[in-house]
Amino acid sequence: QVQLVESGGGLVHAGGSLALSCVASGSTDAMGWYRQAPGKQRELVAASTNYADSVKGRFTISRDNAKNTMYLQMNSLKPEDTAVYYCYAERTIPGSGRSYAYWGQGTQVTVSS
Repeated sequence: QVQLVESGGGLVHAGGSLALSCVASGSTDAMGWYRQAPGKQRELVAASTNYADSVKGRFTISRDNAKNTMYLQMNSLKPEDTAVYYCYAERTIPGSGRSYAYWGQGTQVTVSS
């Protein structure tokens, strides 16, 4: 079992920046950031080198494997970036072929116009 804890959300004016962090309680394989706005489906924001078109050039994902931590630097924020942002991670059990997925509790990002 892996616990994921996000932090760094908050309220910011349009054009501002926020940095999110996700700390995992253990080592993980794939990790990524998702978000869910009110009334909308959860969508992928960034994972590995893949970014949603809506955030390309503004958001940057990074990892510090030594600290089991993933980051999301968000610049030039827009009101449409307002959502709950979730950390996602997978762990594959070596030799078993089984993978497990984990989600954080989410952190609210609100961008005012």
